[in-house]
Amino acid sequence: MTPLILRLATRRSKLALAQARAYVDTLKATDPTLQVEELHIVTTGDKIQDRPLQDLGGKGLFIKEVEEALLDRRASFAVHSIKDVPAELAPSLCLAAMPKREDPRDALLSREGASLADLPQGAKVGTSSLRRRTMLLRARPDLTILPLRGNVDTRLRKLAEGQIDAIVLAMAGLVRLGLAAQATEILEPDTSLPAVGQGALGIECREDDEQVRALLATTDDQNTRICVTAERAFMAAVGGSCQLPVAAYGQREGTDLWLRGMFADADGSHARFGERRMPWSTDLTVIASLGRALGEALKG
Repeated sequence: MTPLILRLATRRSKLALAQARAYVDTLKATDPTLQVEELHIVTTGDKIQDRPLQDLGGKGLFIKEVEEALLDRRASFAVHSIKDVPAELAPSLCLAAMPKREDPRDALLSREGASLADLPQGAKVGTSSLRRRTMLLRARPDLTILPLRGNVDTRLRKLAEGQIDAIVLAMAGLVRLGLAAQATEILEPDTSLPAVGQGALGIECREDDEQVRALLATTDDQNTRICVTAERAFMAAVGGSCQLPVAAYGQREGTDLWLRGMFADADGSHARFGERRMPWSTDLTVIASLGRALGEALKG
């Protein structure tokens, strides 16, 4: 039998390649004869590093060109960080799999090894995330939040050079890059509620490509799919994008699905927090209704 050859579309940053290749290893475990070629994509979000994402149009800038490669059949599937994926996918594309989620929490990395509580008064913390800015100032209103974009290496360099006192990154990214030990403190959701889908991957393909869709579906993790579905429904309900601070985290607690959400104005003011619970269910339509209900309640 002729081995199946697929082409993977991925951004070419160190983190994107690390998580894409780790996923391919998982996929090959289901079919050792599978061959995967890489198509490296430079997205608009990668090209423009000197302006805040909210000024450029939001998180879709990190997947637009990747989706175009799927639509014009230059690629068979793509691996995304779910937190970069807008609530609405391009028509005729689908998220065929969400593998088991990595740590969803934020991590603080400080130059002097100080925790968030122990950072000096007025310490400079780098992040370009409106969500992280909102959560950090809620915990420490005295902090000076400075815009910080670029890949993980760039951010770590600026920290080491003393341009800033601390940075906040996704713990999942540090784990995937083998840098988990550099985290000074892992911020619990009560302190920094995670981004929608943080720590989870979304494996995207064309809806009509039944062979590829079926293969990718073998790597889907049901618990991750359920929690992320609730979070993304919340994001859709509040109109979430990189232009507004939005956070949501769903987790299984006993026999319940526990969803927490946050929505604020663009400047971080009027932050609204809420939570809802429902019996754990595998019906994604029911799960999505929980996210929508919480979003609509907070949006008012």
